[in-house]
Amino acid sequence: MARATQAIIDLHALRENYQLAKRAAPHSCAYAVVKANAYGHGVAQVANALAPSADGFAVACVDEAVTLRELGILLPVLVLEGPMDLQECQTAIDLDLQLAVHNAQQVQWISSLSSGCIHVFVKVDSGMHRLGFAVHEVPGVVSQLRALNVVSDIQLMSHFACADETGHPFIEQQIKAMAPLAAMKLPMSLCNSAAVMTLPQCHQHSIRPGIMLYGSSPLVDKTGSQLGLLPVMTLQSEIIALHDVRAGDSVGYGQAYIAKQDCRIAAVAIGYGDGYPRSAKKGTPVLIRGQKRPIAGRVSMDMITVDVTGMEVALGDTVTLWGTGLSADEVAKFCDTISYELFCQITARVKVRYLGS
Repeated sequence: MARATQAIIDLHALRENYQLAKRAAPHSCAYAVVKANAYGHGVAQVANALAPSADGFAVACVDEAVTLRELGILLPVLVLEGPMDLQECQTAIDLDLQLAVHNAQQVQWISSLSSGCIHVFVKVDSGMHRLGFAVHEVPGVVSQLRALNVVSDIQLMSHFACADETGHPFIEQQIKAMAPLAAMKLPMSLCNSAAVMTLPQCHQHSIRPGIMLYGSSPLVDKTGSQLGLLPVMTLQSEIIALHDVRAGDSVGYGQAYIAKQDCRIAAVAIGYGDGYPRSAKKGTPVLIRGQKRPIAGRVSMDMITVDVTGMEVALGDTVTLWGTGLSADEVAKFCDTISYELFCQITARVKVRYLGS
């Protein structure tokens, strides 16, 4: 029998989460963010599942946008990092892609195009200081772009640094930084998942839901279920060995776990070779027969060990690492990371099964 490690992707839940984003911002266009292989969920299946209802898609780079077009996706596709060279500007025209523009070099490339038309999102640095033009530079950039025959439409966009922390003072600081641009009366796109849920005053023309589509909470103080989101990825494996361990015995590499009393240890067929984080601390929960049980010892390349003392378990029992019944957000906190990383680092040897296609 094949190794049981698998990621089950619920496409029905994905579509429900997209509709929740639409209900939160009913007057906005919603670009479903499917960068990084749809946050590790499989871009082909995710994009095809959302295409009948989505307003558009957003990706990180032109290569990802090309993949969507090759899949037959005809909806608007926004490239969030914009073009990396002149050829990518031409590709955007050829494939009818929408480009973020965040530096003068990109403007120069676009200005050198002789034909076609392109939809541009001018990225505004409202305080995050990753990408974008300073607020005072934006009117001049927009004027440059308006003078180009190849530019068909212009919108403004920005990104919140702390929207996951409701009430964080930097949110208001960024909103105030953008205020002078309202006089330009251009459509704006400001909201990631967290802002979609908490900043209705910022919904504007378009929103960019990302992590919420995949069922994880974009807020540090709320769970996905509290926000009405449904888990999309359930990562599972099974128990492949059981051992009775005496008090004082160690489990796993480096003797990182020493049994304080007699206990029973289950070995589960998943490890960092599958993308399960090696940073998972002692006590990180897994779900077995409806009960949360703690990891005991270090994560190995192919296995983890779990304390199942006092439980009725057997070889072949299903173990849920995260998903239905166990939030990826909860697991991520034990690993000093976020659910985004958990999803994105699943490796190719994990079988993927899709439901609700």
